[in-house]
Amino acid sequence: MRKLLAGAPVAEAMSERLLKETAQLRVAGIFPKLAIVRVGERPDDLSYERAILKRMSKLGIDVEVVALPEDVSQDDVEARLAQANEDPATHGILVFRPLPEHLDEARIRRAVDPSKDVDGMSPQNEGLLFEGDEQAFAPCTAQAVVEMFDHYRGGLRGRRVVVLGRSMVVGRPVAMLLLARDATVTICHSKTKDLADRCREADILVCAIGRARYVTADMVSPDAVVIDVGINVDASGELVGDVDYEAVSELAASITPVPGGVGAVTTSVLADHVIRAARAIG
Repeated sequence: MRKLLAGAPVAEAMSERLLKETAQLRVAGIFPKLAIVRVGERPDDLSYERAILKRMSKLGIDVEVVALPEDVSQDDVEARLAQANEDPATHGILVFRPLPEHLDEARIRRAVDPSKDVDGMSPQNEGLLFEGDEQAFAPCTAQAVVEMFDHYRGGLRGRRVVVLGRSMVVGRPVAMLLLARDATVTICHSKTKDLADRCREADILVCAIGRARYVTADMVSPDAVVIDVGINVDASGELVGDVDYEAVSELAASITPVPGGVGAVTTSVLADHVIRAARAIG
């Protein structure tokens, strides 16, 4: 392996800028605030929540956690979202997903005020993102991939990128963000014919398929850049990505680790979005 693309230096560089922006807002009497809406107590949600609280505390951003029971009704969730929408002191709203099956996620996505939708889940922000509007809030993990490239000065113009995964949370939005940087993007998934061949064609392989160690060395070309977005827990309880890191890191030109890669940047992107919303809402 020639280069490890760690997330910590990216997050630290972003924090320097965000601290200054938060301080400026506070001088102007604006106190950025995020509302987290969490249903149940999934371990991954709780882990992400702790990371957010730690990051926001360092950056001077207030956080309110709205913790709802696993069996909460649709009406109760939407009522809490309405409260956050109407609260002038709340600038950003983050709903942890996936939600329990008895809840209608589509309705909940539409219930979030687009101006406070700091994780890009509303249909309005999704539409703006696909139109190429730079003012749209992109999903934080997708945006974190772009921040990694910006920090490490990885040129994207004309590069052949394969995005492995087609979800609206990461796969499709990150493809749109990379297209906006003039990359040539192909979206693949588990049903793609000759998937390994398609992946080997990539100069840059973004792995967001949600399966532990799914991407093996035979799917990666020598000197490729591999961005692992996956967060999985294997049978032994170890946190691993979508890439077989040990094997692929011997082949790739550069690779992001899990943990410590894209995920480490996601909370900084979230903070950036909250600050942007606070500046716009006032």
